[in-house]
Amino acid sequence: MKKNLRNILRFTFFLGLGVFFIWLFVRNLSPDQKKEIFESFRQVNYSWIILAFVLGIFSHIFRTLRWKILMEPMGYHPKTSNVFMAVMIGYLANLALPRLGEVSRCGILTRYEKIPFNKSFGTVITERVIDMLSFLLLFLLLIITQTGKIHAYIEQKIYSPLQNKFNFDFSGGSYITWLALIFMFAGLLTAFIVYRNFRHTAFYKKIYNLLSGLLEGMRSLTKIRKPLIFLVYTIAIWVLYLLMAWVVFFSLEETFGLGLDAGLTVLVFGSIGIMIVQGGIGIYPAIVAETLFLWNIPETRGYAMGWLIWASQTIMIIIAGVFSLILLPVLNKSINDKTGSHPTKNTETA
Repeated sequence: MKKNLRNILRFTFFLGLGVFFIWLFVRNLSPDQKKEIFESFRQVNYSWIILAFVLGIFSHIFRTLRWKILMEPMGYHPKTSNVFMAVMIGYLANLALPRLGEVSRCGILTRYEKIPFNKSFGTVITERVIDMLSFLLLFLLLIITQTGKIHAYIEQKIYSPLQNKFNFDFSGGSYITWLALIFMFAGLLTAFIVYRNFRHTAFYKKIYNLLSGLLEGMRSLTKIRKPLIFLVYTIAIWVLYLLMAWVVFFSLEETFGLGLDAGLTVLVFGSIGIMIVQGGIGIYPAIVAETLFLWNIPETRGYAMGWLIWASQTIMIIIAGVFSLILLPVLNKSINDKTGSHPTKNTETA
């Protein structure tokens, strides 16, 4: 009962947070601007949205194949169809509650492939480590390639308003260095205070165990049997993520000419929004609008584009996840009827 109540409260909190970000963005828009946003949806070429759906499905197919590689050293060879449906159901569950998807997809493999939960969950931790490292590399690439645009954005949207409000100034652009030093000092001070005062608490131990799990996941990378194929799958996943966002640009006239550099920026900053708010609801479109400001896209069109990208990804997950929920027991019914139970370690036959 308490667990269900906690899950309901968590879901309500993240949903409310998303609604708050929607209100935060639209509260200062004029009626004409709101009308322009809705008008954008009428002008969309939805064939590009369908293409984004297809690219999204392929990205999850590559994620499925990559996950299977992680399970091979343990002697498990689950059916590709079952692994794919587990992945999609996991993403569907993640729309509701953080980390529920990781538990769900491992539970599915335990039920239908008889892979011990702790074994598959260890591979999921490894997957998350790889995804985080990949994201950090993309973030670094973005900083290197888009330094000028990011600097101009900080100058116009952050530094100038603060300067006008508080009447302070740093010469020669050194304010960025000062801000970096301030954040670094604040981070180190926070870490010291947390360690000194909370290291005996359950929350601290939970964070410590999480970080230990991430390190263990990184060490497990040395056991991968097909490192080159694993790398190819990882690159394919992130390239398809990039293309999923980029092709949606072609659905509106104002964003039709944007290049892959804009797509990369939306991918990186949009991913941060999804990390902040579960599923990115509310905050993702606002981040895209602010991002496309770097390419002189009007705020209203940028906001509409944010909703289009977010909706294309979310609807794809919902459709594929629901179909997987329906098909998974149906496709495995005949196997269960014939064998009664799976062997401890499965060998894929199809």
